[in-house]
Amino acid sequence: MSTENKVPKPKSSKDPGGGNKKPKFSFYWIYLVIAVVFLAINFFPTNFAKDINWVEVKKMLADGDIKQFKVVNNELVEVFLTERALAEEKYKDVKEAPILGGKEGPQFQFYIGDKENFQEQVSEARDEYNIADEIPIIYEPRQEWGREIFSWLIPIGIMVLIWIFIMRRLSGGGAGGQLFNIGKSKATLFDKDTKVSVTFKDVAGLEEAKLEVMEVVDFLKNPTKYTKLGGKIPKGVLLVGPPGTGKTLLAKAVAGEASVPFFSLSGSDFVEMFVGVGASRVRDLFKQAKEKAPCIIFIDEIDAIGRARGRNLVQGSNDERENTLNQLLTEMDGFSTNSGVILMAATNRPDVLDTALLRPGRFDRQISIDKPDIVGREQIFKVHLLPLKLAKDVEPKKLAAQTPGFAGAEIANVCNEAALIAARKGNTEVHMQDFHDAIDRVIGGLEKKNKIISPEEKGIVAYHEAGHAVVGWFLEHASPLLKVSIVPRGVAALGYAQYLPKEQYLYTKEQLLDTICMTLGGRVAEDIIFESISTGAQNDLERITKLSYNMITVFGMNAKIGNVSYNDPQGEYGMVKPFSEKTAEMIDEEMRLFIEAAYIRTKELLLSKKSELEKVAKALLEKEIIFQNDLEALLGPRPYENKNNIYHDFFNLKEENSESNGTETADDGKNPEIEKEEEVKSTSVNGHGNPAANLEPETKPSGTGHPTQKS
Repeated sequence: MSTENKVPKPKSSKDPGGGNKKPKFSFYWIYLVIAVVFLAINFFPTNFAKDINWVEVKKMLADGDIKQFKVVNNELVEVFLTERALAEEKYKDVKEAPILGGKEGPQFQFYIGDKENFQEQVSEARDEYNIADEIPIIYEPRQEWGREIFSWLIPIGIMVLIWIFIMRRLSGGGAGGQLFNIGKSKATLFDKDTKVSVTFKDVAGLEEAKLEVMEVVDFLKNPTKYTKLGGKIPKGVLLVGPPGTGKTLLAKAVAGEASVPFFSLSGSDFVEMFVGVGASRVRDLFKQAKEKAPCIIFIDEIDAIGRARGRNLVQGSNDERENTLNQLLTEMDGFSTNSGVILMAATNRPDVLDTALLRPGRFDRQISIDKPDIVGREQIFKVHLLPLKLAKDVEPKKLAAQTPGFAGAEIANVCNEAALIAARKGNTEVHMQDFHDAIDRVIGGLEKKNKIISPEEKGIVAYHEAGHAVVGWFLEHASPLLKVSIVPRGVAALGYAQYLPKEQYLYTKEQLLDTICMTLGGRVAEDIIFESISTGAQNDLERITKLSYNMITVFGMNAKIGNVSYNDPQGEYGMVKPFSEKTAEMIDEEMRLFIEAAYIRTKELLLSKKSELEKVAKALLEKEIIFQNDLEALLGPRPYENKNNIYHDFFNLKEENSESNGTETADDGKNPEIEKEEEVKSTSVNGHGNPAANLEPETKPSGTGHPTQKS
């Protein structure tokens, strides 16, 4: 259950259970009142005297209405009227003036330039109007303390407010940055109050890896079961595998199943522009973990901080990533022990990790999470098909057979695309045909229905794909073909072929040579039929060049170069080639001989099967898509059909063919061949020299110089 469901709803004032709680008083109101008072003192007048000029003053002197003058700071003259004058009607408005005016005065005011001149002006006016009584002139210095104090309090107050705002933003979380907490760990804690909903039931196709990880959880739940025999709980578990295979999902399942605190964060959370921040966050992370031990720490994409030290380091520079890694190594197995803290990490690039990080005592276990086999794919499909409204014709076994090489993330994408396609069609259920279309879209891209192709180009694409199909059909070690299409898809592909590969990990030299011949089938077919070549084989040439180079330099399959391997997954050779210029010339020459021999062999095969090539090409131009049973009808049974292939046991194609009529099926109108099968997907070269690592995907584009985009 998530934390949101446990937070009680706030009770309204009408709720009888809410009580009569008054709102909490805020001291900000006091600050506001003080600010208003200061503003009132300085910006509101304390004197309500009316402004007049000297001409009006002389008239008042002539009438005998002025009682006295008060000169304030030698610049402002305040005029006080006599009681007789205040009783007159003409001064009614000043008599009723507010608090500080009225009878007490002053009633009027005006400004003078010089006090001596003002005295002379008053004397002249008395003489002019024959005023006998002396009119007092009082000089008063007056200090505006409030205005002066406020003049320097305002800037200080503004600075204080800005400082408080900045400090709260930096120290409180928010998007501002957390200046004072910059060295604190950013790990998210999952415990009994905040548990994730993913469990081991949601993880399929990773049975061996799941058992290993479940044992880690059991270590923390029942430690005495293992320690009573003298054993120690492993300190670290490293999940290694290609992208999309379920490493993070497995960690989520651990968080959901574990009854101990679970800290989750990414390797990039340690990287910061400030020196020493990464190491400080590592220390803070393990400090929190020790306080909550026993617990689990999970670092996703640990290669962000775990790269091998000493590489690409500028002389005299301070590598923050190395400092972070050094601190992590110390915390995992340093002088002080961290009992009860298990570190889990995930990466898809174990070749770049530092060897000190991988040694036992830090990461005691390295769990390999590879792409699932056909049985694992069926289990993954069953998990992702649960939330979908499926038709009766949907079978996970068939879907698993159609998606060799797919990782868990790609299978989830296929299920989601199928649901979207069904919704786009307005269906109430997801049918098998929707999954076929989804697999096609994931493999080859979106179908380009509006792309205009000339008949000449369409013919080139048809013969190109027919060349692939015919060569693959008559070569013993080529993967069986399932589907050939000349429907434009994706960004650049004008056609593609799909094959049904074997679930194997080792490839012989003969198998790789047959693969090269099958890949060259399109270029050779164009040469034979049109006596010219197009750019459609660009992707094919890239693949066979890479494969030929690997056969010679990595797998040691060339007699002249010998049983050597120049593979450098660790980057130990750096920028220096591990062979001489003479050897490089030999490698280039042998690669050309490899490809030339394969080209001649392919051409001889297609010349002997030219009539079959014509049949397949014409069928493609007519139908645009043909399947395996169409090829059987055109070319006869495949001479080297492997009856023991796991796909035939798991997904009986022969039985499907016997039930079909032509190229249609009873349930979806398509070829029963389970249309739309994917081929070998490229994987990384493993330490055992697995040539599958260098086999490119066999979904090939035609009629263009660009490779098919694949998921």
